[in-house]
Amino acid sequence: MSVTPIWPAGSAVNADGEITFHGRTAESLLDEFGSPLYVIDTDDVRARATKFVKSASHAFNNTVTHVSFAGKALLSKEICRIVTESGMLIDTCTMGEMRIALAAGVPGRRLVLHGNNKSDAEIELAIEQGFAKIVVDEPNEPERIARIAKKLGKRARVMLRVTSGIHAGGHEFVSTAHEDQKFGVALLPAGADAGKLDVLDDLADVTPAGSNAKLGEHPETDAAGNDAAQSVGHHAERKLQYDVRYPYDLSHEKVSDGDRKLAEAMTLVADGPALAVLKDIYRRQDVLELVGIHSHIGSNIHDADAFIQAAKRMMLLRKTFYATDAYTLPEVDLGGGYSVAYTDGEDSMDIDVELGRLADAVATVNRALGMPAPVISFEPGRWTVAPTGVTLYRVGTVKPVQLSGDAKDRDGNPVTERVYVSV
Repeated sequence: MSVTPIWPAGSAVNADGEITFHGRTAESLLDEFGSPLYVIDTDDVRARATKFVKSASHAFNNTVTHVSFAGKALLSKEICRIVTESGMLIDTCTMGEMRIALAAGVPGRRLVLHGNNKSDAEIELAIEQGFAKIVVDEPNEPERIARIAKKLGKRARVMLRVTSGIHAGGHEFVSTAHEDQKFGVALLPAGADAGKLDVLDDLADVTPAGSNAKLGEHPETDAAGNDAAQSVGHHAERKLQYDVRYPYDLSHEKVSDGDRKLAEAMTLVADGPALAVLKDIYRRQDVLELVGIHSHIGSNIHDADAFIQAAKRMMLLRKTFYATDAYTLPEVDLGGGYSVAYTDGEDSMDIDVELGRLADAVATVNRALGMPAPVISFEPGRWTVAPTGVTLYRVGTVKPVQLSGDAKDRDGNPVTERVYVSV
């Protein structure tokens, strides 16, 4: 049993009152490796990575799930090996992270490139190595990726990061879905009335039975099990076009007040920057394969509420793009930000419960929109590794000083108001 719930699973206190890690005392580790020393419980990393992969698959049991480890949380060759062996892909966002993962033997098809200021060299390496996805972060990026892909004679797989407008996070400074921040492309036009998207909260699960098909399956399959319609990412058959485009087409005879509000919300999204970039990517399909959309709303989030709101907006964008361009986006990445406890008084997100809530909401909104379920992806970084490590220090000198201010002033980080605990 660990020292406390926030410590690595392999930590303990021995009979002499010493902290140990898998039987090794902290003192012996410092004697061997020096101070300061990062200690990572790799068994705990493996267990947590496996746990998230299985929990996501269980929660979203009507579709395919992918889980990527956000490398910015902690990256070394050994960590790369552990998380990929546990079923994860790896998100990278610098040349150094890309090189570490490749040096660890991770194939390009298990890697993702993020970043809001990618260099041509990073893009070129990702295309050469056949990365699973390059996540587009700004409107000029598709042209750059397309140019490099054409030069290499290859086709790049790309996904668009969308700023949903849903704000969440353990602190305002780590919330990443503000309309005015540096990551991603805005879902809505500047100054748009986001209140029109509230119609998503009123959607009922009213789609005819059978329409909750997995991506690539048509809602209506004949008795022999023959698929009647579309393959992933291709133009759909007329029957599915009717299901998906209605009620965007207000000329339909069955338009209700709810349908009209939904159509207004879709029109708002259709006029937004994100859909314009999706169109730009899609028209370059000779060198760019549009694999989906991505959302990351913040860090250290304790429940699924904000994820649900962001997911609904991503599903609305997905439907709107089908309505305008007859292309079904195969994948929706809901990002990371799942909380972990840093002090004994804090709670970690209950992954099983909250992913279950998120899965129910995603299934409901897709059925109500008449859309097949997409591949659903996640990017847990902090959740995977933060509880598995500690930093060991040996006290050097003790310097008496006078301090002003109360305990809150001294213990909290002035930037993010985080609290640090020493043992």
